[in-house]
Amino acid sequence: MDPKEVFGALQTACSDVISALNGSPNSSLGDHADRLLGLMRQIQEHGHAVKPLVTGFTAVYHHFDLDANTPGNGYRSLVKVVHSCTLHIIQKARYIASNCNGPFFRMEHNVAEIEAYCSALCQLRALLYLAQVLLNDNAHGQLYSHEKGGLSEKFVQEYISMHKACFYGRCLGFQFSPSLRPFLQTVVISMVSLGENYKKQQTGVGIAALSLFTSGKYLMNPDLRGAEFERITQNLDMQFWKTFWNLTETELLSGLSRIASSVVQVNLTFTVPAETLSLPLASDPSLSVSVSPPVAHWGPGPVNMRLVSHTLRQGQDNAELLAFSRPQGPQLSLPLAFNRETAPLSPYLVIHFHGGGFVAQTSKSHENYLKNWSKDLNVPILSVDYSLAPEAPFPRALEECFYAYCWALKNCHLLGSTAERVCLVGDSAGGNLCITVSMKAMSHGVRVPDGIVAAYPATLLTIDASPSRLLTLIDPLLPLSVLSKCIDAYAGIGSRSIQPAQQLDTLAALGQDTVQLLNTFTQSANNWFQSLIDQKASTSSTTSSNGIPASASRTGDRPEESREYPENFEPLRSRCLVDMQTPCTPIMKNPFVSPLLSPDNLLKGLPPVHIVASALDALLDDSVMFAKKLRNINQPVTLTVVDDLPHGFLSLVHLSKDTQDASDICVKLIREVLQKELPAAQRQPGLN
Repeated sequence: MDPKEVFGALQTACSDVISALNGSPNSSLGDHADRLLGLMRQIQEHGHAVKPLVTGFTAVYHHFDLDANTPGNGYRSLVKVVHSCTLHIIQKARYIASNCNGPFFRMEHNVAEIEAYCSALCQLRALLYLAQVLLNDNAHGQLYSHEKGGLSEKFVQEYISMHKACFYGRCLGFQFSPSLRPFLQTVVISMVSLGENYKKQQTGVGIAALSLFTSGKYLMNPDLRGAEFERITQNLDMQFWKTFWNLTETELLSGLSRIASSVVQVNLTFTVPAETLSLPLASDPSLSVSVSPPVAHWGPGPVNMRLVSHTLRQGQDNAELLAFSRPQGPQLSLPLAFNRETAPLSPYLVIHFHGGGFVAQTSKSHENYLKNWSKDLNVPILSVDYSLAPEAPFPRALEECFYAYCWALKNCHLLGSTAERVCLVGDSAGGNLCITVSMKAMSHGVRVPDGIVAAYPATLLTIDASPSRLLTLIDPLLPLSVLSKCIDAYAGIGSRSIQPAQQLDTLAALGQDTVQLLNTFTQSANNWFQSLIDQKASTSSTTSSNGIPASASRTGDRPEESREYPENFEPLRSRCLVDMQTPCTPIMKNPFVSPLLSPDNLLKGLPPVHIVASALDALLDDSVMFAKKLRNINQPVTLTVVDDLPHGFLSLVHLSKDTQDASDICVKLIREVLQKELPAAQRQPGLN
C-alpha cells in the first residue's frame, strides 16, 4: 500500500468535507459543523506529519523480517495499523462529504465518530515517533531495547499518561478482521460491566445480574465504554483479570463451546501422583535418569492433566489410568451406539500446554480447538493443567509441565500411543513452556520432543520495548498494564495469598436470598434506565469545547524530560493514570523464563520449532527475534505470520474463517512434525 496514495486520499477526503460544509445551505448544523471543520483540519495536520514517518518505516522495515519469504515485524505492524486507521477515516469522510446536506444525516453521531478516529490517529502518530527512537537507537535488525534507561522505561511512562480510551470505544478493533469486531465489543462490554461491579458484596448470581444490566449503557455509549475500559485496565488488580479470563471455564460458556466442537470419545481429566520417574538416558538408553516430581514453593505435589482423543484407543480405558481420574471431571465420552471396540495404539502423541498469561485458565478453556485437532490429526492429545501464578510463580508451572512430559513418555501406553513421534504444542504462555520444557529435557538428558508448534509464544518476560509492544497501547486483549501484571505474577513479584476466583455459575450461588437477588435486579434496572435518561448529557460531557475527549488532555501529566516528540506535537494525555511498577528482576532474565535471553548452548539441540504469530499481536517481535536467534545458531525453525488477528486467536477458532484458517496452519505444522521420518507403512491414514 503506497503511503503517497493513502495519505493523498486522506487529504482529498478531508478537503471534500471542508468544502461540503462551507458550501452547505443548512444553517442548523451550527456548532457541530464548526467542530467537524476543526477535526478535519486536525486530521490533515496529522496526515502531513505521519506520511513521512510511514514512508521512512516502509523503506527499511524489511531489514527486520526473519527472511524475505516471511514478512513480519513490529515496524510493519505499526504501519499496517496506521494505514487501517487512515482508511477508516477516508471512508467516513467520503460518506460525510456526500451526505452531510441530506435530511437523514446524523451530524452529532458522525462528529463523534470522526473525533474518535482523529484522537486515534494522534496517538498512533505518537507511537510512530517512539518507534523512530527505537529504530535510531537499536542495532541493525534488533527489535528490542534492552538498555537500562532506554525507550523501555520511557515507553512505560508514556503508557501511564497517554490517552487510550479512544481505542476501546468507537474505534474498538478497527485494526482486526471485521468478523472479530462484534466479539471484541462483547468482550470489552463484559469486562467493563464486570469491572464496575467487581468489588461489590454480591454472590456470583448477583454480580452477573449487576453486570447484565450495567452492560446496556456501555453498549449504547461507546465513549463511556472506552473511558471505563481504560480505568479498568489501568487500576484493577490481578484477581480481577483471573476472574474475567476464567469466565471461559464456566459451564455456560464451556457448554456453548462444546456445541461447536467435534465430538470425541475420550475426554478424561486425571491427576498423576508425585512419584519419582525413571527414564532412559537419551544419549545411552542402557542408562537411566531420575526425574523428581515438582517441588517448588510447597513441596512435592500431583499434576493435573486432560486426555482428549477422538477415537478410543488401546490403553485409554485401562483401569490404571481410570484410577487417576478426577471424580468431578469428564470421563470417557462414548456415543450411545458405540460398541467399545478400541483402535490400536497410535505412533503419535501431542502434548499441549495452554495459554492464559501463566495466571488463568485450564485445558477446559481450550477444549474447543483441542477436540477439533484430535479429530483432524487422529491422534491423542494430552493437555497439562499446570499450577497458576501468582499463587504458584516460576518455576512451579515449568516443573509440572516437565514432569507431565516425562510421565507421558513413560506411560504413553495409557494414553493410546507408542510415542514414536511426540510434538509439544502451546499458545502464548503455553508456547513459552513448550520451549522451556524442551530446554529442561536437554539439561536432564531426557529424550527431547520431535518438534514444537508454538502459537504467539511469550519468549521475553520483561517490559522491554519493541515496535510490536508499542501496540499494547491500543490492544483490547493485551494492554501493557495487564501484560506487566502477568509477568510480575509469574516472576513472583509481590506474590501473596489471593482468594480463589468466584465461579459465576456455581450452584451455591443459587441459594442466595430471594429478596436480596430481587433487590439486585431492581437496583440494576433503575441504574440502567437512569443511564439511558442521562445518555445525551453523558455524551455531550465526554467532549470538551475544543474537540478533545474529556478523559484526555493536551497537557498535564507529561513525563519529565521526555522529548521523543517534535516541538509542535503532544499526544493526548489521560486523566486516569495507572500505578504501574516495572521492576526487572534476575528471574525475568532467567533463560527458563525468557528463552529469548538464553545463551546459545542452552538452545543448541532443540527440536525443530514452528512458530505461528499474528501481525497485529503485541508479542509478534518475541516470535521474530526468537526465530532469528535459533536460525543464527543453525537450529531448525519456521515462522508463519497471519494477518488481522489478535493475540489468543486459537481460542476464537469458531468465530470466523480467519481464525479457523490460522488453526488449520497449526494443524498442518503438527502433522509435519509427526510424519517426518516415520516410515510410510507406520503412518496413520488420518495424518495424510
